[in-house]
Amino acid sequence: MANGQWYPPEWPDRIRALADGTLTPVSPRRAATVLLLRDTTAGPVVHMLRRRASMAFAGGAYAYPGGGVDPRDDDRLIRWAGPPRAWWAERLGVDESGAQAIVCAAVRETYEEAGVLLAGPGPESVVGDTTGADWEADRAALVARELSFAEFLDRRGLVLRSDLLGAWTRWITPEFEARRYDTWFFVAALPEGQRTRNASTEADRTVWIRPEEAAAGYDRGELLMMPPTIATLRQLLPYATAAEALAAAPARDMTPVLASARLEDGRIVLSWPGHDEFTKHVPTAPTIPGGGPA
Repeated sequence: MANGQWYPPEWPDRIRALADGTLTPVSPRRAATVLLLRDTTAGPVVHMLRRRASMAFAGGAYAYPGGGVDPRDDDRLIRWAGPPRAWWAERLGVDESGAQAIVCAAVRETYEEAGVLLAGPGPESVVGDTTGADWEADRAALVARELSFAEFLDRRGLVLRSDLLGAWTRWITPEFEARRYDTWFFVAALPEGQRTRNASTEADRTVWIRPEEAAAGYDRGELLMMPPTIATLRQLLPYATAAEALAAAPARDMTPVLASARLEDGRIVLSWPGHDEFTKHVPTAPTIPGGGPA
């Protein structure tokens, strides 16, 4: 391939099955991911992790910290700072319970996978260093789902800082994919005094990288990424600081991006609305065993 677009080899067969009615789409699971930004003299850099090559889904691809909503992310009201849940519900296009769950998932997953916590003792403060044995024990308990995020915040006497997040975009995994997610992407700045680390069991590498450098690596075919990842990287290019990106977030369109497939001139055309660079032309003939799409 000319660039680093991740393209599962089973997609052509699944698209054909969806078209002829033999594949029933699975319901997407709600998820959240965070583009964590840090300013440097050369401009903002974004924190990315590389998924282990052994992963069944997008192995070897670069992504951001994130994951699925925990059913307990909305089980009760938590200490909350920033825009109220009703504001977030309207911004994210869900009800208030769903808004809390999605925002909680964004903050929780960033802590679980990068060791960065967007919370503080009060509505205008943020925790400092989150390293140490006691913090690690709580993080591990969150990962193992032995501790809910609400319980974690209560134990620590912390307030979730929703105002440190900016809702950026929303992508839904195509209907023909076996693993589907309805994912809200957020931007956030690395809090002062905190530092990232590779805390994810799913990643073998983490980097701070300028969006333009990461996009160039993708264009050269050196960095593997899924369409939402490279799309969001390109969207960051106009901003000279993390604060500028955060300030732009409230005006961004949150209409979900959902890939579609259609037959055209004997080929399946796979496209993402508003993102022409990801269009794929897939042969309608069955995939040859041991081969790939033409």
